[in-house]
Amino acid sequence: MKHSWTNIRRAVLCGVSLITPTFSHGKGDAAEDSVPKVQIALLLDTSNSMDGLIAQAKTQLWRVCNTFIEAKFQGRQPIVEVALYEYGNTQIDSAAQWVRQIEPLTRDLDEVSRELFALRTNGGDEYCGAVIQRSITDLQWDDSPQTYKVIFIAGNESFAQGPIDVLQSCKNADKKKVIVNSIYCGSKELGISERWHDGPVLAGGVFLFINANQQIAQIDAPQDQEIARLNLSLNQTYLSYGANGAAMKERQLVCDQQATDNAKTGACVERSVTKASANYSNGQWDMVDAVKQKKLDLGSVEKSQLPKEMQEMSSDQRIAYAEKLATERKTIQEKILELARQRETFLQEQRAKAAGDSDKTLDQALIKAVREQAMKKGYRFGQ
Repeated sequence: MKHSWTNIRRAVLCGVSLITPTFSHGKGDAAEDSVPKVQIALLLDTSNSMDGLIAQAKTQLWRVCNTFIEAKFQGRQPIVEVALYEYGNTQIDSAAQWVRQIEPLTRDLDEVSRELFALRTNGGDEYCGAVIQRSITDLQWDDSPQTYKVIFIAGNESFAQGPIDVLQSCKNADKKKVIVNSIYCGSKELGISERWHDGPVLAGGVFLFINANQQIAQIDAPQDQEIARLNLSLNQTYLSYGANGAAMKERQLVCDQQATDNAKTGACVERSVTKASANYSNGQWDMVDAVKQKKLDLGSVEKSQLPKEMQEMSSDQRIAYAEKLATERKTIQEKILELARQRETFLQEQRAKAAGDSDKTLDQALIKAVREQAMKKGYRFGQ
């Protein structure tokens, strides 16, 4: 059965609003507006020559998000929101200057991943000024000074193309305290000649260059198999609810399979680690997260909204069952995160032994930049 994911997401959001949004049993998360935020907008050139860039973005989203698992701002772990745009593709309306918002700033990382895997390249005009300005205008950037707000724009044509002045767009970003980092897919010299270093200077960012066609080499770690096994157990703690819950659960498994198909890039393990972190949130369809976030009252939810295994349960039995799954999930997540710490130590040692002048890939460029910039805003990274 095929689903229109846009319609499903709308229906899920509407369905959640129809369910009593209060839950009096136990403590929920702190109000989201008081939690430190990291907001990342990825602006990707999807013209014909960018297949390598898109391939890297598909598999390395999880690694970039995992950068903030050990991060703290004033002792509190931030939540991560990701937005996604494509530009320079002739399949996009020319009236929109070949720019399309794929995802607004969202914590729904499965949806971002699904959209990345759906991207297809096609020739077009790459208007960097237009896509930067759209992201500044369209997205709901947080006003808090503690929020790390950043744009990464990646491409390989002239940075100054198009009717909108790219330097003015970068100045507009700076007014909103949004950092702009540029990633040129090619050599440093060509990137400079194509003016990719000009904009970041005006918006507190950096000019980066990568080899978009570089194959990401995964280093096998002793912890990988156990993390993969625990991920299967983790999936058993998710309980879909609502009219579209089953479809969203299916989407989770599809994203798992896509990561598994790209295991040689490390995507499978990195996705499992993301799922063990606070940044993986599915309260719009998963009952355990919804209860934790006080989006769902198990005492009054309609029977038809529940999964089959819970429909004949009493109110107390529902609460007990959800708490049991929450406890199991927390235990599994803690095991995965501990293994991830051990794995990262191992990988750092292996990378140090193999250190050289190999070309940077997208994840390496992003991770180095976000760590350095977030630290300047007061974020601290554990390890």
